[in-house]
Amino acid sequence: MMGRLKERFQGFVNNRWLVFVAAMWIQSCAGVGYIFGSISPVIKSSLNYNQRQLSRLGVAKDLGDSVGFLAGSLSEILPLWGALLVGALQNLIGYGWVWLIVTGRAPVLPLWAMCVLIFVGNNGETYFNTAALVSCVQNFPKSRGPVVGILKGFAGLSGAILTQIYTMINFPDHSSLIFMVAVGPAMVVIALMFMIRPVGGHRQVRPSDGLSFTFIYSVCLLLAAYLMGVMLLEDLVSVSHTLVIIFTVILFILLVIPIVIPIILSVRQEPRDPAEEVLLPKPEQQQAGKSEQDAHEQEVIFSEVEDEKPKEVDLLPASERQKRIAQLQAKLFQAAAEGAVRVKRRRGPHRGEDFTLMQALIKADFWLIFFSLLLGSGSGLTVIDNLGQMSQSLGYDNTHIFVSMISIWNFLGRVGGGYFSEIIVRDHAYPRPISIAVAQLVMAVGHVFFAMGWPGAMHIGTLLIGLGYGAHWAIVPAAASELFGLKKFGALYNFLTLANPAGSLVFSGVIASSIYDREAEKQAHQHHIPSQISGSFFSAMFAQDESLKCEGSICFFLTSMIMSGFCVIAAVLSLILVYRTKPVYANLYGKSRS
Repeated sequence: MMGRLKERFQGFVNNRWLVFVAAMWIQSCAGVGYIFGSISPVIKSSLNYNQRQLSRLGVAKDLGDSVGFLAGSLSEILPLWGALLVGALQNLIGYGWVWLIVTGRAPVLPLWAMCVLIFVGNNGETYFNTAALVSCVQNFPKSRGPVVGILKGFAGLSGAILTQIYTMINFPDHSSLIFMVAVGPAMVVIALMFMIRPVGGHRQVRPSDGLSFTFIYSVCLLLAAYLMGVMLLEDLVSVSHTLVIIFTVILFILLVIPIVIPIILSVRQEPRDPAEEVLLPKPEQQQAGKSEQDAHEQEVIFSEVEDEKPKEVDLLPASERQKRIAQLQAKLFQAAAEGAVRVKRRRGPHRGEDFTLMQALIKADFWLIFFSLLLGSGSGLTVIDNLGQMSQSLGYDNTHIFVSMISIWNFLGRVGGGYFSEIIVRDHAYPRPISIAVAQLVMAVGHVFFAMGWPGAMHIGTLLIGLGYGAHWAIVPAAASELFGLKKFGALYNFLTLANPAGSLVFSGVIASSIYDREAEKQAHQHHIPSQISGSFFSAMFAQDESLKCEGSICFFLTSMIMSGFCVIAAVLSLILVYRTKPVYANLYGKSRS
């Protein structure tokens, strides 16, 4: 009996679903960058920063969130728990020091040092993301899409989850939110870090996988709907603290529910299963390697005749097209064998094959994706970073509700963007970037709502920007892997993520902050507040801070209209990419349809 229990327990500890659930819990507190909109007003008021200085911190946060080269390199050298520990320490030191400064427990540092602290603290996220994704993709090699979508979705929800926990604890001052962001994720990650690892055996698709993923998706959607309902209720009605505690306990129950999957699978599994399954991967891997090699050889042969075939071949039905190409290949090989022609060597891979980063960097399609992402997601990130100031300028006292809402819409955008873009490519063999263009047009409308400042505009704008921004991060990685291959996908993806802080630097660090400060100065002169007060340097600093408070929709009107225009340009770039990649997607997905 004890031996059987021990086997069951070992089966539970080594269950890949336990690793996946633990990764979900880590991701649910890994998106601390999304809560920056709630932290920024506290930093601004405590350190007497103007909007331009605050925007610099926002850009440092975005850089920390996007520069994952070090995390990727360390995860290959260290065990995954080591990489998670490094990330937890970075998170604790970076945000912990910021909290000490804001509360007066440590001396105030210059702006550049504050930027370094925010960068270090937020860069911890990249370790959490890398470890969670690497371990789960290795454990679920046949189900990468659902795994990545769910994990990225939980990272998107983390802002709302952390905000709800903060509301329950009911700290006396807002600076305590920074303390919670420093300590909370670090504690969770250190508690779970030894669970996050690739586990041996049983990695093939199991009959229970479909039902398990459906259950996880159901929990995700229920969690998003529950958080949205709770946040709206807390915003519209005065809720007692007891009720807030009950809401948060239910939230924890929803987060813990997925643990039933590894428990049930461990109880139901026969003791002999793991031993049998360990024997299976080797021949499977050989077979997979062989078929992969054959497919690669076919792709190379196909690309050799790409330049030789007439253009009208692409317009033929799939069966006729393949027949004509086979004839052309046979002629080409025969001529090459007889020495009548010399088959020219390709200078590089064709789209749809494996590219290195250097090969991708000389392709127009790669830069179309990059600049489309820079304009689209960069404008969305600017809204996320400035949400606190935007809601305050429109007269809202509780900025946390909008931070939580955009976190939830971001999650649904990631889940929905991946799902609908998959339908487009699978059912219609149409280029996936068309869904990026739709998301960018949705964001353009959202920016207009923010610009106008109509009643309820903050709620609608948050919805549209959150959905559009989230969709980018479900669609772009998939599109990049289809066009440039999976072999060097890590390097390609890390390069593309640099578009996020680059866009934020232009929109938030240059455009938004300059326009906000200019409008604030106008309002200060209208209220007869002198821009300079004779006296000490510190009183002059205080006066400058007082003069840089802006009220009304005018504060972000011009910024939002500019970003709306850039989203339209981004959509045009995406449509150009759609036009250029039609043959690629027809080749990739047309065969499965026929």
